[in-house]
Amino acid sequence: MSAQEPPHPRGVAVIEAQLATLPLTPGVYRMLDAKGEALYVGKARALRKRVTAYTQLARLPERLRRMVSETVAMEIVTTHTEAEALLLEANLIKRLKPRFNIVLRDDKSYPWLVLTEDHPFPQIAKHRGARTRKGSYYGPFASAWAVNQTVTAMQRVFLLRSCADTVFSTRTRPCLLFQIRRCSAPCVGRISQADYAALVDQARAFLGGKAGHVQQALAAEMEQAAEGLEFERAAAVRDRIRALTHVQGSDVINPASLADADIVAVWQAAGQSCVQVFFIRGGRNNGNRAFFPSHTKADEAPDVLAAFLAQFYDDKPPPPLILLNHDIAEAELIAEALSLKASSFGSGRRVEIAAPQRGEKHAVVAHAELNAREALERRLAESAGQARLLEAVAGLFTLPAPPARIEVYDNSHIMGASAYGVMIVAGPAGFDKAAYRKFSIRGPVTPGDDFAMMREVLQRRFTRALKEEDQGPGSPAWPDIVLIDGGAGQLSAARAVLDDLGVSDVKLIAIAKGPDRDAGREWFHTDGQPPFQLPPRDPVLYFLQRLRDEAHRFAITTHRAGRSRALVGSELDEIAGIGPGRKRALLNHFGSARGVGQAGLSDLEAAPGISREIARRVYAHFHPGARVGEG
Repeated sequence: MSAQEPPHPRGVAVIEAQLATLPLTPGVYRMLDAKGEALYVGKARALRKRVTAYTQLARLPERLRRMVSETVAMEIVTTHTEAEALLLEANLIKRLKPRFNIVLRDDKSYPWLVLTEDHPFPQIAKHRGARTRKGSYYGPFASAWAVNQTVTAMQRVFLLRSCADTVFSTRTRPCLLFQIRRCSAPCVGRISQADYAALVDQARAFLGGKAGHVQQALAAEMEQAAEGLEFERAAAVRDRIRALTHVQGSDVINPASLADADIVAVWQAAGQSCVQVFFIRGGRNNGNRAFFPSHTKADEAPDVLAAFLAQFYDDKPPPPLILLNHDIAEAELIAEALSLKASSFGSGRRVEIAAPQRGEKHAVVAHAELNAREALERRLAESAGQARLLEAVAGLFTLPAPPARIEVYDNSHIMGASAYGVMIVAGPAGFDKAAYRKFSIRGPVTPGDDFAMMREVLQRRFTRALKEEDQGPGSPAWPDIVLIDGGAGQLSAARAVLDDLGVSDVKLIAIAKGPDRDAGREWFHTDGQPPFQLPPRDPVLYFLQRLRDEAHRFAITTHRAGRSRALVGSELDEIAGIGPGRKRALLNHFGSARGVGQAGLSDLEAAPGISREIARRVYAHFHPGARVGEG
């Protein structure tokens, strides 16, 4: 190849072939590889001008030159505006996870706090998922812990109920929350509907950022009660004021000048980034969370921050103010796009992006930056320790290189009932919980036959992996090590499954407890080595124990969840004509399968979505000796 020739003619030719039909309008382009997978997703104000730049290889960084070299096809989507293109680009990057983009790996849903509006006595509760119930929603919160703390605080200050409507309707006496002064017991008439509505209004004002007005109103109410010699009522209001003061003073970041805002700060070290987000709503700190976007070492902090913002708010409403620790390119465009996103959630407010340089807002951003730095330093320290452990594992089991993926298998059951197998995954970054898998044992399996359960799980996992490998795009993740809980028998059973499937490049290891089942005296079984033990304080032993224990924990929780579902639904599942929809309607209305069984015929007929015929059928199932008339 001469010096004048382009080093990657195929990719350039593919792009040049597209240029003739590309418009000078906003849109999104995708570079695809030979398997049809997205290599890169980008947006443009003028598609033809932007895509032309990829044909000028000498001006591209090495990362994009490699991307062009692998490109065999392109896909184009036009949009009305550049802001719409930015939103579409963020959505596609988050969904497709292209190798050459900065990618935010955040598949978790965020909890919200809801104050219901479809009941005479509104309920305060934690909420996730679609907003199908009528009510006022506040959030998001960084974690379930943060929203639970807020629910508890709201109960103490405003005495609102947190029980489900089905529980509320069946109470005959106050519950424990009333006794410990965290509920006003509207279920049994200890408070009138008008007085409860006043508490709800105060709660809404507090959640809307008007805590000062609420505190003044409570102080006035306490003085009025004291002047009227209602000392018990005055003491109760005093306790609510104390609880409100505690809530207001318990936040790490609680700036008086901020009502609704997100504080977003990035810190970089060793080619990695940590983005720390603090959620401020109604002047309160709703918690914080650290994120570690995937990107190349060449990507700088402002670029990571800009990509993060577009992807982070893809599925959640942005607040009116976002404070950053770096100025970012196209800040006005991103703010316009996020304003469109806010409108789609019904807020219709303008989003402002700023990087304050002084004052209280700068101090808040600096605090978030410090948290990002500390979180990244902890992650790097853990990664270094993890790398050393994986190197030691490779040496112990004669692997050619440290394992990049370790899969650990376990199962759980009670005499063969509600049997589940699980797979957990670990690697250089620790536990990869997104890769965990559950296997409901199909059988037929003799009750208590752990060997058969393990065989079924391994057969299903690797059969599917082999099929995916044959299909081409999206090659499956193969483990370097398969670790199973057991001894020589489990090892032989697992080896037989893999041999039958023709899988020979996976290291199988079985970890068995000692004679007295004492942790620290485990025996390790593997092919090509006699069984051996490690010294009780060996770091590799602790590491392998932790892997085994995590698989055991996941197996137990999976089994318990499956058993609970089976216990709740088993009675209703036996009734002909009761499918998932009617079962859900009955359980929601009566609270439990036991409640359905205790209901009278007229109560069943009054349940939403239940016809008279179905009600008679359900009643006859739970009362086999009773006569159910036609009229």
